[in-house]
Amino acid sequence: MEISERRHIWAALLTAPRPLVMGVLNVTPDSFADHGRFFDPDAALAQARALVVAGADILDIGGESTRPFAEPVPLDEELRRVLPVIQTLAPEIHVPISIDTYKAKVARAALEAGATLINDISALRFDPD
Repeated sequence: MEISERRHIWAALLTAPRPLVMGVLNVTPDSFADHGRFFDPDAALAQARALVVAGADILDIGGESTRPFAEPVPLDEELRRVLPVIQTLAPEIHVPISIDTYKAKVARAALEAGATLINDISALRFDPD
């Protein structure tokens, strides 16, 4: 997706006439929200589709838990978790996909795979890349 297309998405999100709903999909075995139910790629894809059908305006996909005392996930593992989900969903769903990560390489790869937004708990400060 080109930068101009991403700007259009941001403009649409920021000027929406109502609050928007973000469906959260944690592709982790230790999620505090869903207890790892969507760690399996097929379960993750089914849940993502269900969130969109239920009315999610944005789909947020994360591959590393940010709960207190969670173990950090190596870069390669986080990529392995999120990229197949994003690559499968991006061409088939009609809502923006955000990547929930603080790692620059994961964010870049997710954007290249079809994500349109970055949801970073550090506001891009943890990873200087």
